[in-house]
Amino acid sequence: MHPSLVKSARNATPLYAVTKDGLKRFLARLSKRDAAFLNGTDFAAGEGDLKLLPGASGAIAAAVLGLGKGGDKLALAVFSEQLPAGTYRFADVPDEVGGANGALAWILGTYQFTRYKKSRTRAAKLVVPPGVDGEEISRIAAGVFLGRDLINTPPNDMGPEELANAARDVAKKHGAKFTVVAGDALLKQNYPLIHAVGKGSERAPRLASFTWGRAGAPKVSLVGKGVVFDTGGYDLKPASGMASMKKDMGGAATVLAIADMVMGAGLDVRLSVFVPAAENSVSGTAYRPSDVFASRKGLTVEIGNTDAEGRLVLADALAEADADAPDLLIDIATLTGAARTATGFELPPFFTDDETLAADLMKHAALASDPMWRLPLWRGYESALNSTVADLTNNPNYGYAGAITAALFLNRFVEKAKSWAHFDIAAWVDRPKPGRRTGAEPTAARAIYSLLKERYGAKA
Repeated sequence: MHPSLVKSARNATPLYAVTKDGLKRFLARLSKRDAAFLNGTDFAAGEGDLKLLPGASGAIAAAVLGLGKGGDKLALAVFSEQLPAGTYRFADVPDEVGGANGALAWILGTYQFTRYKKSRTRAAKLVVPPGVDGEEISRIAAGVFLGRDLINTPPNDMGPEELANAARDVAKKHGAKFTVVAGDALLKQNYPLIHAVGKGSERAPRLASFTWGRAGAPKVSLVGKGVVFDTGGYDLKPASGMASMKKDMGGAATVLAIADMVMGAGLDVRLSVFVPAAENSVSGTAYRPSDVFASRKGLTVEIGNTDAEGRLVLADALAEADADAPDLLIDIATLTGAARTATGFELPPFFTDDETLAADLMKHAALASDPMWRLPLWRGYESALNSTVADLTNNPNYGYAGAITAALFLNRFVEKAKSWAHFDIAAWVDRPKPGRRTGAEPTAARAIYSLLKERYGAKA
């Protein structure tokens, strides 16, 4: 269980949370002294407004958090982010932010990236709310923290080898069977597009993968884009576009976060995870615009733009994952700026032709407070992928709907999977909220895990 949680404690300080609409009723339930204190501080239950109620001895008697209009199920993270040392318990909080949501929010609020900077001591602890599985909540948070740590790590310490090692560590932790194919061995074992993207870097590309679970269980395959740094290649990005490219392996970090949750929970799945890891660099050996490469699937691809590299590394990994005819295949990638233009950083789009899967994903996005939105896999744009010299191009000849045409490109490499979804994520928080500070985030990981848990439960 996470160290900020305790199973029980005597005299734990009570925590309250109240919306603006519920403030009048809340004040009426308090003692006259406490109500007068809050009124004296002009407390209006504004979102994120935290007040500490003093006891007779001057110690903290209780803490009250304003929720504004409400709606953020992780709002109680403010408590762990701001409260001083002590042991606390949820007393009177709205159901939607209490219980498991509140406990998860508490843990998420404790996150710090400490690899290069000394951490602040966080001594506040929360009594696990009644009926909440503290181990499960801690497992979910641990997966999120894993993803955040990987994305936050700068590219000098997160090359293709280091990302593959991170995948190996997750596999080893849960007893999964791990393999890696690196450098020119990618060509020998027929992963030509991964090799093409990464061959311009001194740090050799690789495909890391692992398999876990009983052989007869439903097959779930996860593929995550692992471009550890993207210069854009010969189609060089401007400095402003390159500044955030350490997060271009956010898809890989997210699938590793999900895998850690799934294996830790012992879900009854045959899980396969694929992380194509490469650095898109500029050099004499880097791939060029107008190059043509075969793919693992056999389709040839014309390179129309070297900055559209993510779909290339995913293509070979998707073809490998698809060959096993999984029941569910999900790929996750920081793929297009068009997705960010369409839905912003907070609402990652996903694409699927499976209506049941789409509905389930939206349901679990709401349940997990991990939002997403479905965009259409519009077949009318298929012709934009046509090339005059190859089976398809990585640079669609249509200046709009870039997220859709990227999804259509990937879909060409999925044939046998019974169900497939593609996520185009930001892997980054640009507008901080409680428990989600500005910085790395394995977007959609909690929602996807929630779906997998409902569908596949635990091993008998």
